[in-house]
Amino acid sequence: MTNVVVVGSQWGDEGKGKIVDWLSERADIVVRFQGGHNAGHTLVIDGVSYKLSLLPSGVARPGKMSVIGNGVVVDPHALLAEIARLGAQGVHVTPENLRIADNATLILSLHRELDGMREDDAASSNSGAKIGTTRRGIGPAYEDKVGRRAIRLMDLADPEGLAEKVARILPHHNALRRGFGAPEVEHQTIMDELLSVADKVLPFRETVWLMLDKARRKGSRILFEGAQGSLLDIDHGTYPFVTSSNTVAGQAAAGSGMGPGALGYILGITKAYTTRVGEGPFPTELTDEIGQFLGEKGHEFGTVTGRKRRCGWFDAALVRQSVATNGITGIALTKLDVLDGLDELKICVGYKLDGEEIDHLPASQAAQARVEPVYVTLEGWKESTVGARKWADLPAQAIKYVRQVEELIGAPVALLSTSPERDDTILVTDPFED
Repeated sequence: MTNVVVVGSQWGDEGKGKIVDWLSERADIVVRFQGGHNAGHTLVIDGVSYKLSLLPSGVARPGKMSVIGNGVVVDPHALLAEIARLGAQGVHVTPENLRIADNATLILSLHRELDGMREDDAASSNSGAKIGTTRRGIGPAYEDKVGRRAIRLMDLADPEGLAEKVARILPHHNALRRGFGAPEVEHQTIMDELLSVADKVLPFRETVWLMLDKARRKGSRILFEGAQGSLLDIDHGTYPFVTSSNTVAGQAAAGSGMGPGALGYILGITKAYTTRVGEGPFPTELTDEIGQFLGEKGHEFGTVTGRKRRCGWFDAALVRQSVATNGITGIALTKLDVLDGLDELKICVGYKLDGEEIDHLPASQAAQARVEPVYVTLEGWKESTVGARKWADLPAQAIKYVRQVEELIGAPVALLSTSPERDDTILVTDPFED
């Protein structure tokens, strides 16, 4: 028995929700370890869809403990709104099944506003600095965390100390706001904003590292759930078109307080083609009718923002890079059924950069913009793979495609997903028992 870390191996939106839900039924505790409510995933349980952005997937399963770790930035108002939405669907989130790290950084309204002002300014100036954020304050909150001026969940329990911390954060933000021509924020405004939710969110607080250590020693199965994808990692992604946190598997340790030796199996969620939301390089992007086909058939719209996702061929070079930076043990290949009906399929195996062939995406932003994909072409299949639950149900060409993916990325397929329904999954390896 081992603990399992689930990460996205591409730019996010790989179908983590279904896989995490499938695994959470076998876990005792589900831990979210990075990001904020800028990421989202959809769970489909008994035909009912649950859209989550901040809460761990375990909340939809009775008898599971869900944990938001210290690596997450938490908007308390968004948290309460999401809890209320799930409550309306019959999923009740209480301190009995959700705990939040007391040292988790909070997102304030001034973070959201700063995020939006920066994006608007970049767009209006045509400076090329527009990142394509969700404007939810994630980046500015992480900046305050690193700048050692953040307000954390535990601070809400001490109004006097909270007032001092608000007084410390405001000069920084008001200076930035003056630069954008925005009015300054009053001290009392932020105090009222935080104190209005303090009594509602404080019951969820927990010393998470200690809780998880005790659970590990008792032999509990722990599932670590990431948000976004590895290619959006602040260090290892397509910088600067990335998110504001580390999204690779190593962050599961830092973002929860568990030692890296306790992480266990690393499962990389991998879509059978490639998508990306927002700005940034995308070597295999398709802007033709095939790209449109993938987007429409795959329902490629963001769970949180509703933004249309850019679509392209599977990029084995990028996923191979993610396998290395995450230490991926095996992958869960999702949305294979979206490829049904295409005459031929292409897989990117490397790039050409200024006439020279390379086997990885360079770190330089300028170089990333110049690379050209190098493809291998495979025959497609006309039969449907929707709902397949064993290898024998798959067309021969679909199996050939999967085997080619395994060979090119250097990792085996542990699970194969053939529809949004959790039971439409071919299990090759049980990550908890590996």
